[in-house]
Amino acid sequence: MEILLLGLLLWSLIHFIPSLAQPIKKAWINAMGDTGYKITFSVIVVLSLVLMVYGWRHTVPTHIYDPVVARPVAIALMVVSFLLFGAAKHPSIINSWVRHPQLTGLILWSTAHLLVNGDSRSVTLFGCLGVWAIFEIIFISRREGEWVKKPTPSAPQQIKSVAISLVIFVVAAVIHPYISGVSLK
Repeated sequence: MEILLLGLLLWSLIHFIPSLAQPIKKAWINAMGDTGYKITFSVIVVLSLVLMVYGWRHTVPTHIYDPVVARPVAIALMVVSFLLFGAAKHPSIINSWVRHPQLTGLILWSTAHLLVNGDSRSVTLFGCLGVWAIFEIIFISRREGEWVKKPTPSAPQQIKSVAISLVIFVVAAVIHPYISGVSLK
């Protein structure tokens, strides 16, 4: 569990730097340049993900609660979360409805996992990431001020966004057992 917690802590701290600690980010960029900052930031993010996956897979789960919904409900939430993830990177009407689609998608992703997993390691991983995303939305919104909604993209752009998101969802579903050791069946 310690490795899982270390990964979650590292993830949270590195991501809070741009939203809460702009002077640290500026000093980091001044010391390493913009490219150096992006590379080291990315390496730390990947390291935190590796620690989370390794820590989750190597923690013996203890029962906390019974799952509260069927897998189809969780999978439906996951599809929506991937559509939100996609809207963060590709033009979508979602961007005129949701200010932080990627973080909102992460909250749905963590919620879906909490609804079907009632063990200690899952509650730790998905609960912490969901709470982190909520705080990140608050901090980023405070930093950015008033929300300026993006214009609605064309229908072909939106279809492309949905298609990309659904393909990524299918790929994620296929590799899920290899990453987590848990089949979706």
